[in-house]
Amino acid sequence: MKQVTHISHARRAATIAGVLLLALQGATPALAGPREQARRLHDRLAGVPPSDAVLTQMASDIAGGQADAAAQLAMSNKSFYNVVLKNFVAPWTNRDRTVFVPLNDYTATVIGMVRDDVDFSTLLSADLLYVANTAGAPAYSPSNNDHYQYLEDNNVDLQASLQPATQSGLLGLPVAATAGIMTTHAAAQAFFINGTNRAMFRFTMINHMCRDLEQLQDSSLPPDRIRQDVSRSPGGDSRVFLNNCITCHDGMDPLAQAFAFYNFDATTNQLQYTAGVVQPKYLINSDNFKSGYVTTDDHWDNRYRQGANQVLGFDPALPGSGTGAKTMGQELAHSDGFAQCQVEKVFKAVCLREPGNTADRASVQNIKSKFKSTGYKMKQVFADAAIYCMGN
Repeated sequence: MKQVTHISHARRAATIAGVLLLALQGATPALAGPREQARRLHDRLAGVPPSDAVLTQMASDIAGGQADAAAQLAMSNKSFYNVVLKNFVAPWTNRDRTVFVPLNDYTATVIGMVRDDVDFSTLLSADLLYVANTAGAPAYSPSNNDHYQYLEDNNVDLQASLQPATQSGLLGLPVAATAGIMTTHAAAQAFFINGTNRAMFRFTMINHMCRDLEQLQDSSLPPDRIRQDVSRSPGGDSRVFLNNCITCHDGMDPLAQAFAFYNFDATTNQLQYTAGVVQPKYLINSDNFKSGYVTTDDHWDNRYRQGANQVLGFDPALPGSGTGAKTMGQELAHSDGFAQCQVEKVFKAVCLREPGNTADRASVQNIKSKFKSTGYKMKQVFADAAIYCMGN
């Protein structure tokens, strides 16, 4: 009796498994169909369901081998700009790296650059700022976020309303002192306030090279540009400096010197630029190590071109040194590491996962090569990544 019952249970389990298998087999072709692929593509790129008309057109494009046209149609939805791109960029604008921050000039500028296919390798150097031409909106101000708060509070269509302007015109900076998103009000408020301006360097590397300082450590570089404020014997133990502190500061300090004339003034709530005059924050805590480097100008050198960080692939056509944040931003953004980082971030945003296997990694490399060879167009990166993940 027990044996019959056992066989009966086994048959029942086999029957259920067979039904489930048939159901899955029947579902597979449906999931691969153009209409289902179109819905998935639209959901990933716009973050909202498509209308029937849009879904039908996208499905027709996909069926006809025009998946890129379908992706471009999905990105014409205002939610791609107001929701997907805003959430994509927002964590770059604050130290907590949270998405829960208001729209600001940093975020709006990136959104505008993506919409207009602006060369994204100018992200860290352009004299560019996007504002809206929306009736009723407060004028852009270098001392508050009222303009962008109004756009967000009133759900203004960013795709339709954003217009390019210049930082030199709106912020009063010399053109040579403008450095893309690094000199926006939002970035300055987050990363130039107080401290020693190393925060601006660190978060630029995190957000746009996908590497924090620990991943850039290299003890082989000379320590001669490390500032006086870094103790050479923390807690009375010089080994801490030699085995830990030096590995970050030897590469960071020569690059962060590019920000020597910048500060965020909390009293006026504005970015402050003192041409030719080093900000006092670069000279604080000089007694920590009197023989340390004293900053006298904004000359920078990229020592990551040697040692372990050569893998970032800096452009050999650039000199690897210069003055000011603009040229330093060009140095970073013309590296292979910058392009790789942008593609990986987009892949994660639209595929909802990190590149996790050989096919994923090959796709990232292909998209990166296209990104670099066709003018650094980020909107196309979104399209290409979403198309790849549409069937994966």
